[in-house]
Amino acid sequence: MIGIFDSGVGGISVWKELYGLMPNQDFVYVADSAYCPYGQKSAGEIIERAKKISEFLINKNADVIVVACNTATAAAIKYLRSHFSVSFVGMEPAIKPAAAESTSGIVGVLATAGTFKGSLYLNTLTKFASNVKVIELTGDGLVELVESGKTYGEEVESLLKKYINPIIDAGADQLVLGCTHYPFLVEAIKKISNNTLTIINPALAVAHQTQKIINEINIKPTKNMGTSIFISTGSVNTMKMLVHNINHNISEQNFIMQNI
Repeated sequence: MIGIFDSGVGGISVWKELYGLMPNQDFVYVADSAYCPYGQKSAGEIIERAKKISEFLINKNADVIVVACNTATAAAIKYLRSHFSVSFVGMEPAIKPAAAESTSGIVGVLATAGTFKGSLYLNTLTKFASNVKVIELTGDGLVELVESGKTYGEEVESLLKKYINPIIDAGADQLVLGCTHYPFLVEAIKKISNNTLTIINPALAVAHQTQKIINEINIKPTKNMGTSIFISTGSVNTMKMLVHNINHNISEQNFIMQNI
């Protein structure tokens, strides 16, 4: 079984890619919506939540756990790998492909404050972005919009313009999505930018890395043949909507509210 968790519903954008690659694997997804957003929380708080959720997923027999949250990856992935024996896959800042593909030499990154402060992001920036100018914008309020089920419309576009317009005005041609909630805003971003930005979502690369680990440890699909269970520490309403937009065949019984 592959465990997945995020501060909320954003990691469903990662589940989508995982499920697309490995539809016969079982997944348990945990949205920590009762504690969302993680962006303004301390590293200690995020580590404690990541620890509890990982223990929960391991008790559900997870063979691999995907930390489908950039902020949680930045704060907690080293701790998780040092305290648990299962394999963990985190979100990688997609600076390398953005820098390589940019023709203007200017790259925009939209992320949370926690991601920008993380050593993983800073190391990636130093290693791969020395030849480009990077415009960093903290997308305050965007996670909350997605959590409330708002992924398009006037309110979404109004807030996005605050972050996207400075990136466009700076001459960027690449936009790195540094939060798993943001892929649900791609259509609104395309509208605002008039499709002038190449939008880079690292979710597919994370799914490929997870598949590689599954193959290396020789985990076979179970007799359940591809069951996905979605658990939330808060409301499941937005999660249902987003999952059903991806796959209408997921049963209502696969959504559970549970304290963790």
